[in-house]
Amino acid sequence: MRRAIAALSAAALLAGTAACGANPPEAEGILNGGSSQGVGAADLRQTLDHGLHDRLPAKNKASGTLISANNGSFPPYEIAGSDGRSLSGASADLSTALSQLLGVKIEHVTVDGLPSLLTGIKADRYDFAMGPVGDFPEREAANDFVDWVREFVVFAVPKGNPKHIGSIADTCGMKISVMAGGSAEDVVKSQSAACVQQGRPAVQVQSYKDQPTAILAVRSHRADGFFSSQAPLSYFVKQSGDDLELAGTGKANGFGDLYQGSVVAKDSPLRGVLLEGLRKLIENGTYKKVMTKWGLTANMLDKPGVNLAPRKG
Repeated sequence: MRRAIAALSAAALLAGTAACGANPPEAEGILNGGSSQGVGAADLRQTLDHGLHDRLPAKNKASGTLISANNGSFPPYEIAGSDGRSLSGASADLSTALSQLLGVKIEHVTVDGLPSLLTGIKADRYDFAMGPVGDFPEREAANDFVDWVREFVVFAVPKGNPKHIGSIADTCGMKISVMAGGSAEDVVKSQSAACVQQGRPAVQVQSYKDQPTAILAVRSHRADGFFSSQAPLSYFVKQSGDDLELAGTGKANGFGDLYQGSVVAKDSPLRGVLLEGLRKLIENGTYKKVMTKWGLTANMLDKPGVNLAPRKG
């Protein structure tokens, strides 16, 4: 039995990044030209941890798989391929290492938006999301988070920042694109209400289901800025050449400490397995290699944690 598990662990290096779903056709040009070459196989290779494998839910041990949901490209963490099956990025690399550590294949499934991802995990349609997904107290009511990065929320704007966006406070009357169902959408809508209370024009909020389409709205001048996590926006700015730049960096922009991570159903036994698995990847240096490869050293944590979202009051 253990020999079979070890064989599956080795095979997961190749199979662990398979996905169904892809970027919308109109957004493909946003990601074209970016490198999808992650960390090499030798640096991701892990020794099967029999103790962690034995802690997996019985159904996953029986099937030899874990289903990880994502909601499309969230570079440089998750980059969905144009073939509708492949996935690359930091999260895909970490999934490959985890699959070997746990002795199961991790299959990636692209779903229609963040709300579908969270409700699907709660309903047991998917085992988890590798993420990273933003950890907030209201989301912890139905799901648990195993946080493995810290993020910051800023703007991607046209080169030269023609609307002079310096922070969230500068967006009254502007057209701002966001991810539908995400925390940035809530913050922009709250800012819009504040603008109206101040007698200023409301923010024109444009909500999109995926990152590439939201950034396309800025590049095509349908939006004045895209408000989202700094890591993916830095990736988009780099890929855009001279089209875009970051704005509002170094500002709170309506957020406190922002942690992101993997998502499981509330009190799922996978929570402890993922926590220990990620801790091992941090301790053995795999996590640092992956994060460094994808330009995410500023987002690294010293250790993973469960439900790290700060509480008010």
